[in-house]
Amino acid sequence: MENPDSITFQVQDSIGIITLDFPPGNYIQVPGFIPLQFLEQWLGSESIKGLIITGQGKNFSAGGNLERIFEGAGDLASISQLVEEGITLLNRIQDLDIPVIAAISRVCFGGGLEIALACHMRVAAENALLAFPEVNQNLMPGMGGTYRLPYLVGLPDAVKMMLGGDMLNAVDGQKLGLIDYIAPKDQAFEFSMDLMQKMTHDRPLKVIKSIMKSLKNSRVMSREEAMAEETRLFCSLAMDEAERRKSEELA
Repeated sequence: MENPDSITFQVQDSIGIITLDFPPGNYIQVPGFIPLQFLEQWLGSESIKGLIITGQGKNFSAGGNLERIFEGAGDLASISQLVEEGITLLNRIQDLDIPVIAAISRVCFGGGLEIALACHMRVAAENALLAFPEVNQNLMPGMGGTYRLPYLVGLPDAVKMMLGGDMLNAVDGQKLGLIDYIAPKDQAFEFSMDLMQKMTHDRPLKVIKSIMKSLKNSRVMSREEAMAEETRLFCSLAMDEAERRKSEELA
């Protein structure tokens, strides 16, 4: 299979790296900017312990290519299918059982910010700018932004961001809970790589996936179901560790 346009993928030290590669703005050409089969193929290796999403060059992403959206807007079924493909992709990224970090450099607007919201953690360079400017084009977020943002910043600030269309810097974004870590100027990717390595280095993949699955369960299951599944995952890991220690004693 050929890679989708304007997206690259590589693996570095067991970390997958998806790069939005359409500088300078790294505009998202279609909402489903990565076909699901590519994402599954890229992350199918048992050696990949985490994923970082970043942008080529100076910016993370200035948002979606509105001209391509408007081209399909004359037909409701066509534009609905386009947007639903984007929603499905971002939901899959959010549900991955490995940690996902958005490494945000400079501009992160609109659809770019929706990608970042779907990641488990957001690292922004100190010179990053964040915004949902869709309202200035008589539009709104369309790939889950109105659902995800209030969980991070609360409803009042989500309303202000989306109806105001104003830009936030990294410090203000962190104060709201939108940004988790602030990196030095233009060093978001390097900071994200160091952070990911600290979380995953020398960790067995099964441990990483078990923790991520359990954290996901806390979102999508009842308390009783999530705790029962947590117990099951813990017991499976404990049995593996007991067997490993027994093998070492016999060696």
